[in-house]
This record gives sequence, C-alpha cells and structure tokens, in this order.
Amino acid sequence: MKQGEESGGAGTASRAVTLPKGTDLESAPPEQLRETIAWQQRRFDAVIEIGRALGRTLDLDTVLQIIMEQVTLLMDADRSTLFLLDRRAGELWSMVAQGVEIKEIRMAAGKGIAGWVAQTGEVVNIPDAYSDERFNREIDQATGYKTESILTVPVFDSRHEVMGAVQCLNKRGGPFTEYDEALAASLVAQAAVSLENSQLYRDLIQRNQALVDARSALEHKVQEVDLLYNVERSISAAADLEETLDTLLEQCCQVIRAEAASVMLLEEESGQLFFKAASGPSAEALRRVRIGLDRGIAGMVARLGVARIVNDVSQDPHHDTSIDQEVHFETHSLLAAPLRARGKVIGAIEVLNRQSGGGFTEGDLKLLVLIAGQASRAIAIRQAREAEEKAERLSLLGQMVSGILHDLKTPMTVISGHAQLMALEDDGAKREAHCESLLAQFDNINAMTREILAFAKGKREILVRRVFLNRFIDETRELLQPEIERHKIILKVIDGYRGAARFDEGKMKRVVANLARNACEAMEPGGTFTWEISRQDDHLVFRFADDGPGIPPEMEGRLFQSFASHGKSSGTGLGLAIVKKIVQEHGGAITYESKEGEGTTFTVTLPLAGEDQV
Repeated sequence: MKQGEESGGAGTASRAVTLPKGTDLESAPPEQLRETIAWQQRRFDAVIEIGRALGRTLDLDTVLQIIMEQVTLLMDADRSTLFLLDRRAGELWSMVAQGVEIKEIRMAAGKGIAGWVAQTGEVVNIPDAYSDERFNREIDQATGYKTESILTVPVFDSRHEVMGAVQCLNKRGGPFTEYDEALAASLVAQAAVSLENSQLYRDLIQRNQALVDARSALEHKVQEVDLLYNVERSISAAADLEETLDTLLEQCCQVIRAEAASVMLLEEESGQLFFKAASGPSAEALRRVRIGLDRGIAGMVARLGVARIVNDVSQDPHHDTSIDQEVHFETHSLLAAPLRARGKVIGAIEVLNRQSGGGFTEGDLKLLVLIAGQASRAIAIRQAREAEEKAERLSLLGQMVSGILHDLKTPMTVISGHAQLMALEDDGAKREAHCESLLAQFDNINAMTREILAFAKGKREILVRRVFLNRFIDETRELLQPEIERHKIILKVIDGYRGAARFDEGKMKRVVANLARNACEAMEPGGTFTWEISRQDDHLVFRFADDGPGIPPEMEGRLFQSFASHGKSSGTGLGLAIVKKIVQEHGGAITYESKEGEGTTFTVTLPLAGEDQV
C-alpha cells in the first residue's frame, strides 16, 4: 500500500483496546481490563521512549523519526507525516514521512488539510477525508493510497507561531477521538521542542563556523598586510634587488599558499623575458631560461599587460609545456600579473600551483596585482639607483681627469718655458740646468698623478724627510711664477723662518700650489697673494693670504669636501680636499679666516720634529 495525501508511516502495534465511557471497572470483564491496562502501558512506554530520545541524541532526524513512530503507535494510525512550513518558499514539505515511496511531498501553503492547519493553526479531525472539500486528492491518485480518516495537529514554536503540522492517517477500528487529539497535541509539542532546539543548535554551529571563517579571513588579511609591509620595508632597506625579490616571492607563496613563484624581467635588447628571481622547486633551473613574449601564459601577460588567473593550465592554449619539461616542474594552476615602470611593461610576476583545496581566487589575483606594483617599484628604484651610480662614477672619473689636466697646467707651463730657453741657449751648463728643471717638473707631474690616484683610493702615502726651507721656498716660488704671471697677480713671500723642517717636500709643494691657484682664480688682476713662513714653538706655520672677495656663505662648512666648488668654470673641487688630506697625513692642521670683500687667509701648521717615515 502506498502513501496518501499528507501522510505518515506504517504502524505495527496491535489495535488499541479501551473501555467505553461510563463503564464500571468492577463490572468490566477481566480480559478487557487486562487489554486496556496493557494498551495504556504501551502509551506510557512510548512517552518515556520519546523522553529518552530527546536526552540521548542531538540528531534531529533521529529524534523526529522516533517521535513520529511513537505518534503512529499511540494514535493507532496506519502512518503519520511531519510537515514543516517553508515561509520563504510558501510551501509545506515532508520532513518525516512514513511508508512513502515518493521521496518528498511538497505542497503550497494553504493547500490540502495539512496546508489549511499550518495556515490557521487549528486542529482538524475528519472521519471521512473525501467528504471534506479541503482534502487534496492528487496525492492519493498519484500513489494509489486510500485515505479515510485524518487527524492533523499544528506544530507551534515558543512564540506560538505555526512552524508545521503533524498528520495521522487511517486510525484502526474507527475515527480519531478527542482523546487522540489531546494526546497528539502533547506529543507534537515534544516534536516542536526538538525542532526549536535543533534550529538553535544549528544556528549556533553556523554562527561559530561564521566566526571561525571570519577569523581565518582576518588572519589571511593580516598576512596580506604584513606581506605588503615587509615588501615596503625590504624595498627601503635592502641594497640588493635579488635579495628583495627572493624575500618577496617566499612570503608571496606563504600568503597565497602557492608551491612556487617567480619574477621575470624584459630584456630590451633581445625582447625576451629572463628569470630575475624564483622561489620553490626548480628555482635554480629557471634562472637559465629565456622566454619570448609569444611563449607561455607569462609571455602573453607581459605582452598584453593584463593579469590572468588560470586554474587548469591544461585547458589554456597559451600554456607552454616545454618550459615545464625544461626545468622538470609540473604546472597545474597559476596567477600572473604584469610589472610596470615608467608607463611600460618591464616584466611579469607569477605564482604556481595552489596548495590548499580549490583553485586561485579573484582575491588572490588582486593581492598579486598589489604585490606586482610593489615589486615594480623596487625594480624601478634599483634600476634608477644603478643608473645614478653609473652616472656618478662617470662624473667622478671626468672630474678627476679634469683635475689632473688642470693641475698639469703649472708644471707644463714651466716645462714649456725651459724647453724654449734650451732651444736658444748655447751654454752647455745652462742647458743642463734647464734640463734638470724639466726633469724636476716631470717628477712633479708623476707625483701629482700618484697623489690624485691615492686620494681617490683613500690611500696614505707620504715621504717625510729633512727639508731646508730656503731651497724649498725658491723652488716653490719658481713653480708658482707662471700661474702668478698668467693671472697678473703680485706674489709676496715673507720668509720669517729659513731653517730646516721635516715633511714630504713634493706634497707640500702641492699644498702651496693649490692654495696659490685658488687665490689667483678668486682675485682680480693686480691683486696680491702673500705667503708667510714662520715658526711658533715646535711648529712650522705657513700663512696664505689674498685680497679677493672672500669665501661665499654657501661654501661655509663644506670648503674641504671633495668636489666642492663655487664660481670657477674650470674648478674641480678637489684642490682643497687634497690640501687638507696632505696636511692631516703630516699630523698638522689647516684653518681659514675670511671676510666678505676683504679676502681669505689659510693657516697651515706642521710639526717641526718627527722621524723620517713613508
């Protein structure tokens, strides 16, 4: 026999036996009394079983199945069905249906007797279903079941709102009674409690799961923020681009949960991508690979400048399996984003093979685009820094060469003068003297060259020995004379001390020549450059004074720095830096005083005592 309209399951209990109303217990037959007592005992046992089911399991399906079995038993019905109201869909559906071949019964709310009860909240007890116009005959016709008597009781929640209905069909031995209605209502209340408790429990589980999911999502977002922060910090702190990119890729794999990642840069000369950094298996092998822009998904991303997410590379025609074969790596899924700098694509970044369940998400792709922006900035900063360093090296080289050429003017002028005099001189002794002067200037040139190279390399190389100041002054005066005459400056030497001292003669000539040259370049024609030599206790003192315009305020504090120059088209800024270095190597000191419009005086103090040293 098949399921009826709004129905329930097969009961296997024997037919209920009860005494007629008004029957005197003393006059009732003993057999009838025993059967009545046995039936009431079964009802009592059924109620206890329902209580046990509620206490021993939280599984709603199990509890409701037990309740509905006991309802069928206690109602002495053929079968019973629990219908729940789906307010959103406006339907009733069978949550527990006994003896049903149809998997699930669904009907519009308000249709049929069960629908009417769910809509009105009233109990319906019908001895003859087909005599009631509310009865829905369609299900009987579909199943072949014959519905006769029906008892339908509403199911209320704690707010006394209808949440469904319990329907019992075909009571054995006659129609359902008022006693059955009351008993069914009490049993249905137990089902209502189970339904509400289950719903509360499920809501709690869902909320806990939502909290777990929210916490997981928050932790993931924190990881993303940490990644972007660490990238920013690496860009600012790391001097090595490869180190920065390697750190970025490792963190990227952790946050996106990928197996491998790489950064590819575009080589302008060849138009190919090369792997600048890689993380994961086959990282070293990748560094030797070159990829054309027409090859692979990464090549397409770099060519078109569009990010891609591919969760099954086998279905993408752009995937190049030869790259996997070349580096012995199997790609399943990937994310790729272009790297941009100065308005053009300079490469691509990609992550491969999502390790956790599911594929890469749009969120992963958005994060990778942000990381690509950070990586692009790191690459652009490093490239700009390298270009700047290269330009600085070239500028420094040019300045040093310019300084050498500039400083060679003085000895070359002396050499030219002596060479011309040698050509006109017939006296052999005088020609030999001119030759010695020529050779001395060549020695000066060699010394200057070595000195500038030593200064550039930060080396200390001086030769301290006994020097007679009268000879030193005469030779230095001869060295300065061409520069003095060229600028039409008056040279005044005050030799207050002509004894002996200890210093590197060649380097100290360089000091005097540099200070004299700076003075000549600062003064107008007709100015006076004064060199005063004196002794103060155990120190030799040189004072160099000019009557030029003085040192400009913007040069204060950086006068002795390398390449500090002001107002001289041919100046290199190395002269005073070299002067200070030489003086300090001798254990001396250099100071200056300057007044605007009144000139500048440099004072060099050297110790007179000391051992010969190199």
